[in-house]
Amino acid sequence: MNEAPVTDVGSQALRAIGAIRAEVAKALIGQRAIIDEVLIALLAGGHVLIEGVPGLGKTLLVRALAKTFDGRFARIQFTPDLMPADVTGHTLYDQATREFTTRKGPVFTNLLLADEINRAPAKTQAALLEVMQEGQVTIEGTPHLLAPPFMVLATQNPIEQEGTYALPEAQLDRFLLKINIEFSTQEDEHAMVRQVTANQVGDRLNVESVSTLVKPAAILALQRFVASLTVDERVSDYAVRIARATRTWPGITAGASPRGGIALVRAARAHALLNGRDFVTPDDVKALALPALRHRVTLAPELEIEGQSTDAVLTALLNKVEAPRS
Repeated sequence: MNEAPVTDVGSQALRAIGAIRAEVAKALIGQRAIIDEVLIALLAGGHVLIEGVPGLGKTLLVRALAKTFDGRFARIQFTPDLMPADVTGHTLYDQATREFTTRKGPVFTNLLLADEINRAPAKTQAALLEVMQEGQVTIEGTPHLLAPPFMVLATQNPIEQEGTYALPEAQLDRFLLKINIEFSTQEDEHAMVRQVTANQVGDRLNVESVSTLVKPAAILALQRFVASLTVDERVSDYAVRIARATRTWPGITAGASPRGGIALVRAARAHALLNGRDFVTPDDVKALALPALRHRVTLAPELEIEGQSTDAVLTALLNKVEAPRS
């Protein structure tokens, strides 16, 4: 592929996102790949679903990211008795003024942490659908726009754990990426333990070491720059061929919708910027194929019984779809 020079605007974008990445890494030790994938989703204007056991720093990651751009942060703990109005807001009749007033829910923020989203039933999970897709909330028939940037970072425990509900397919498709967070290395975990226990009472999340670098308007400018990156037709065709291959691949009973190809291209643009380029390569697409598609496909029951993972099946598929190299 032809390499285009990095523009002055591109250089500024590279410096800004590099500084944000470094600040978040001060709070979340290790987990560099997780930080990068969350930043990719933010730059692409998408939402992320993070799966992993409790205690791996998911809340800390979101709080640290919000602080880097002086963004508003809100957290919703999803529980079986959580109601949709607890998420979006509701109207109340004020006896003093004899008027109805709107009480906005926690979704009116920049970064929304939907913690353990799969512990709530489908009705409450669905309350996020309009917000994630349209960037607005309808309360008693009146639409309310959310101030950008807006991003949902939903966490879920592994589905085999007790007391969890599978997310509806329509909602899964709204997430740009699904990120699997694993345990850190022993060295990183040791460094984290030392940091959390050094001169600190209790184990409350601490983002004091993270500096505020920019304002929300700068994130919007970065998103516009990423969206403007030119993607060669052969690269976008490669993304489409990968998504379409999931629909006929042996062992996959339900493949990715057209949103799969769209997600690949959007995420590949952000991946290119994070790697110091203002042009997209097939390797950018391939690097984001697993997080962009793993939640959009359904494995055949026999493969699940055999213990095969979605990532393993997708990796085999990627090895068979030819990438453009000229």
